[in-house]
Amino acid sequence: MEQSDQSAPDINTIKQKMAATWANGDFGAIAHTLMPAAEDFVNSLGIEPGDKVLDVACGSGNLAVLAAQKDADVKGIDIVNDLVRQSKERAAENNLNIEFTVGDAEDMPYPDNEFDFVITMFGAMFAPRPDVTTKELFRVCKPGGKVAMANWTQNAFAEDFFGTIMRFAPPPPPGVPSPNQWGDKETVKQRFGNFASDIQLTFKSFEIVYPVSPAETTEKFTKYFGPVKSLHDNMDEAVRREFTYAITEVFKRHNISTAGNNVMVGDYLEVIAAKA
Repeated sequence: MEQSDQSAPDINTIKQKMAATWANGDFGAIAHTLMPAAEDFVNSLGIEPGDKVLDVACGSGNLAVLAAQKDADVKGIDIVNDLVRQSKERAAENNLNIEFTVGDAEDMPYPDNEFDFVITMFGAMFAPRPDVTTKELFRVCKPGGKVAMANWTQNAFAEDFFGTIMRFAPPPPPGVPSPNQWGDKETVKQRFGNFASDIQLTFKSFEIVYPVSPAETTEKFTKYFGPVKSLHDNMDEAVRREFTYAITEVFKRHNISTAGNNVMVGDYLEVIAAKA
């Protein structure tokens, strides 16, 4: 099991900076493009009416809403206040009774063995300490329940996109591994091995569709997507132009559409683990 790096900067400072980054902009304006994957992910879990479900790092509520529509008893948690607000509004608009809480995936305010399903899509993978996150996901899951993750892989579009961001970003704090390690099967097996009786690992893909050109997609991301907007807003003009060009080139490289819009294939690892 991986160990936390005690020489790393104060973990609370790291988390405050991460929360501020994801709060910058409006992730909900991006998250809707992930709904095809969210629907496939939730449908693969076998959630039934009355099951207790927790959506960890819930963002704007994609998974929570879908689970609640199956008549499950759903809660969601996210470290970003505004995303919790968006999730609550979305639940209200859909007449769904979901309890959303501002909180930390590494230290959740729920009892041990509480949930039948503990689920997260492109969310908990960004928590800074995978070992702590893993223990917490399994702590709140019932014995025999399922911990399920959907994690970006280390290849194709997601790796190119996040790799480009990292080229322009300050180096990560010491001891904080790349989130995309969660997209590697062997890494997941190592992290989950002491907690799970069975682990199912499946590579999947879906189309991420933007009804605009690659350049206009970049404009959307510099306006709404926190990690891109935070960098873009704090660059001098020359570096900002270089950064904008680099992100647009990522969208161009991976665009499979010939209709003038922007369509990328998102590859991810679906993880479904039964708690021992």
